Amino acid sequence: MVKSNKFIFFIIFTILLFFIIIFVFNCFSLAASEPKIVSKINSAFEDIEKWLLKLSTPAAAVAVGTGVFMKKFSFGDEERIRTGKKIIRGSLFSYGFILAIDLILSAIKSLIS
Repeated sequence: MVKSNKFIFFIIFTILLFFIIIFVFNCFSLAASEPKIVSKINSAFEDIEKWLLKLSTPAAAVAVGTGVFMKKFSFGDEERIRTGKKIIRGSLFSYGFILAIDLILSAIKSLIS
């Protein structure tokens, strides 16, 4: 008899709590603005992206130039020609990836928020 009274009380209490939560918290959002840590992380990602672009543009130009000169002054050495092609291909791929960081970061931001 006592167990059934506790069970009925628990069911009624749960249902009332459920309705209170639904009707009271339905009208407004608990997280109206972006938390400070999220805005700091977003600004840090943007700063890192700007820094990478400033650093990678001259580095990619130097790497491509090195590869071109290595191919040009190989004097028929097949190993140097292959190495020059690898340097050019790798530096252009890396620079393209760095340019695509903006797309990657926006995808991450859309998943987080």
